[in-house]
Amino acid sequence: MNNNLPADYHMHSHNSGDSKAPMEDMIESALERGLSEICFTEHMDLDYPEYPDLPPEQFTLNIPAYREELFKYREKYKDRINIKFGIEVGMQPQVTAQNLQLVKENNFDFVIASIHLVDKKDPFYDDFWGWDTIENIFRRFFDVTLENLKLFTDYDVLGHLDYVARYVPNGDTTYSYERFKDQIDEILAHLARNGKGLDFNSKVLGYSDTLLPNPCPQALKRFKELGGEIITFGSDAHRPDTIGCEFAKMRQIALDCGFTHYYTFDHRVPTAHQL
Repeated sequence: MNNNLPADYHMHSHNSGDSKAPMEDMIESALERGLSEICFTEHMDLDYPEYPDLPPEQFTLNIPAYREELFKYREKYKDRINIKFGIEVGMQPQVTAQNLQLVKENNFDFVIASIHLVDKKDPFYDDFWGWDTIENIFRRFFDVTLENLKLFTDYDVLGHLDYVARYVPNGDTTYSYERFKDQIDEILAHLARNGKGLDFNSKVLGYSDTLLPNPCPQALKRFKELGGEIITFGSDAHRPDTIGCEFAKMRQIALDCGFTHYYTFDHRVPTAHQL
């Protein structure tokens, strides 16, 4: 593995409904940044609600087409970079059976389980934030996360644990690990107890130096204290220029939180690499 930067295990190409990036451009960008391994984790969010700017089934992944393209580039670049076949599954109770089946039927290297929706609404959109206090919305988000993790069990890491914090309306300071410690600890303990990991996600660091990664460092440290071992690094890149975003900073945060290793996956089997 590259000694300078961890592998990027959360990235998207045009196969995801919210990206237009050619897969080969993403690969070339990873090579320019000195990465020796990446994992594409294209979106599969079944039963995603309709929004005016999104076509129906925007996040329903064409897995055969995705697989064919990835394996073509895996062969082309086999002497230059390891390319893994992953997926980011959007959890909702009503699609749990379908999600479990699609993971079973496809020989993925790596599976991220994520919450992008709470009661059929996405925090990315303004209409998500009007139905209750922001604190209660956060609490509902963490409740939904744990509920779904107990239902959808065939995954490797939980994606961007505090994803909802990315989109809090400007000026609100509701979110902190300490404020929601009771719920976050329950999620972290569940992951550690079941041998699951965390996606340590750097996406928001590309927006501002004042923002925190997902999960925030306090939650990452608590995961280690609760017995968690597996972390993967992810830029959540949807464009070539954001691959490996702030990974040097992220590595130092992970070290400060007590982690000595990060993980990669091959056919769902984890391998530890020293930070």
